Amino acid sequence: MTPKQDGSAGDADYGLIGSTYTNYRQPEPAIAAIIHRALGSAQTVLNVGAGAGSYEPLDREVTPVEPSSSMRQQRPPNLVAAIDATAENLPFPDQHFDAAMTTFSVHQWARLNDGLREMRRVTRGPVIILSCDPALVQRFWLNNYAPEVLSIEARRYPSLDQMADVLGGRTSILPVSIPLLCSDGFNEAYYGRPERFLDPAARLACSAWSFVSEVLIQNYIQLLKLDLEHGEWDRKHGHLRTQPEFDGSLRLLISQPVP
Repeated sequence: MTPKQDGSAGDADYGLIGSTYTNYRQPEPAIAAIIHRALGSAQTVLNVGAGAGSYEPLDREVTPVEPSSSMRQQRPPNLVAAIDATAENLPFPDQHFDAAMTTFSVHQWARLNDGLREMRRVTRGPVIILSCDPALVQRFWLNNYAPEVLSIEARRYPSLDQMADVLGGRTSILPVSIPLLCSDGFNEAYYGRPERFLDPAARLACSAWSFVSEVLIQNYIQLLKLDLEHGEWDRKHGHLRTQPEFDGSLRLLISQPVP
């Protein structure tokens, strides 16, 4: 896959869609706590596809890797500057890190299996992946309004079992509940706040929307807007507005090496 102008290594061009990313994709504390528990006692952590630094633990030595210059520039000053590199070519020796992590990134990699093998090569402890189960993505109510968006999203997310097979070792796949006021604005984060999808910048912070034509998007949003105005969305899904958590497609894969 040809790199984008800003160095983005996957299919999405973060030089175009990433300018306001951090306004909508702030780390959610409840999700961060799950990731940090999975890191265990690791003191040196590699973060692959680190983006603007969401979910990087502040109490450990983190080495972030991010090919997109747009995303590297959005990292806050309290975080370590990211190294310009891709998952498939990690510039580190074997078993260099206690643990490795990647969040909402694997679906962007040009050569998934190569990237996973590289993560395992440079890590002596757990490899942790926050991603979505593609088999569950289209069960979300948004599929009734924007089916092409979720169809694209489901195709882009790799199989969790496939990733587990490539990484080897002992693997756990844990469901990750999404809180109602989730501060990380991926699609399912707005399960009880449908009006958020009316904001173009909020949509663009979830890369699947960037693969759909603007004409089609406007048709989708007009349908959602009408259902919100007429109360149809609330008749079908209104209970979600007060549901504390949502169990959707979000999963945490933890691969431990075999001694």
